[in-house]
Amino acid sequence: MNKLFTTALLLLVLPAAHAFDIQRWRTAEGATVLLVERHENPIVDISVQFPGGGNIADLPGKNGVSDFAAALLTNGTAQYDEESFNQKINELAIYLNSDGNKESSSLSLRSLSRPATLRRAGELMQQAIAQPRYDGEVFRRTRQQAELALKQNESNPAYIAQRESVKLDYPQHPYSASAYTSVQSLRAVSLDDVKAFHRNQYAKQGAVVALVGDLNRREADRLVSRLLKGLPEKAQSAAQVPPVTEQTGRRTNIPFASEQAQVVLSMPLISRNDPDYFALVAGNYILGGGGFDSRLMKTLRDEHGYVYGVSSDLLPQREKGRFVIQFATQKSQAPQALNAAENVLRRFIAEGPTEAELQQAKDNIIGSFPLRFDTNQKLLGYLGMIGLYDLPADWLEQYPKKIEALTVEDVKNAWQRRVKPENLNIVVVGG
Repeated sequence: MNKLFTTALLLLVLPAAHAFDIQRWRTAEGATVLLVERHENPIVDISVQFPGGGNIADLPGKNGVSDFAAALLTNGTAQYDEESFNQKINELAIYLNSDGNKESSSLSLRSLSRPATLRRAGELMQQAIAQPRYDGEVFRRTRQQAELALKQNESNPAYIAQRESVKLDYPQHPYSASAYTSVQSLRAVSLDDVKAFHRNQYAKQGAVVALVGDLNRREADRLVSRLLKGLPEKAQSAAQVPPVTEQTGRRTNIPFASEQAQVVLSMPLISRNDPDYFALVAGNYILGGGGFDSRLMKTLRDEHGYVYGVSSDLLPQREKGRFVIQFATQKSQAPQALNAAENVLRRFIAEGPTEAELQQAKDNIIGSFPLRFDTNQKLLGYLGMIGLYDLPADWLEQYPKKIEALTVEDVKNAWQRRVKPENLNIVVVGG
């Protein structure tokens, strides 16, 4: 893709992003609302996020309580048991799902915008948010499923490697809470713990509501008010995320009976509001995020044949999220493959990208950017992210502009300042 074509494509992309016209406001109760009107189809997508409802707020020794609180939102309400609730969802032909992660929990809805259908769908969503049934039998079944899933994961060396690397990246930090989940901690969670977590963490103030589709601001404002009805005004114990401190890297070797070794190199690095965000993103594409064109792939796979695949990823969060390099290789080749990966990283930090590499990264990042929000559901995810991390309303518009403006020196400088090889934590499972 040449420079002229890239510039032309950029001009096509930016108006589309700007045309989103993200409407953003705060309710009297302190909830943040983001709306993009799309009237082409009679569909509305909605998400409601609770910043205090993530793993960072798990109870000591009871890892998983936040996940149970989120998962069981859609398994019945005070008015409907699990079967009746699912029947109502099927009758309306809507999609209703709940989820939790490190920093928040969420509930999402897709419905036809026809007033009668959307009103009834909103009522079900409101009941799930504010009046979850938290049935004892459903809870016990869900906990048993979680135990089984954990046991299965613990037979997977890739899972073990990732879990250990999270512990090394975030010692004594809430971001590592989920990595300490065990069968014992799951069994320690009671139904009363789940109910108390919901009462304490799910509240109007701080909630982030994103809406995309066939409704206007007046309709959205009324709908948001109904969705949050019945929740406490404020969370009783708002979870705080402390800063992530820089530390010298450590190495862990974990024996495992397998043909291949799983290798993970990682460190805390990037936040959602990071001033080096775009330089780190572009650099990561060149290093290991660009598939077969990346430096890691060319060296470890094409040149040496150590791996079938290798990648590097950036996982931004409110505080420093992880930078991760990961691959699997034959046990006998693990030391050489690890050494090669470290050398590729050191050389990239020392020299930075070439002009050709940076241009290729720009072409691919900008060229594929519209695909990130080509559906209402994808755009909904970005609106939720913008609201949750208080990003600028024009973040989507600015993204390709910021990437296009990068120079080789920008990328080189950011990686030299921020990525210290001596701070990398290294986990080898089965090597």
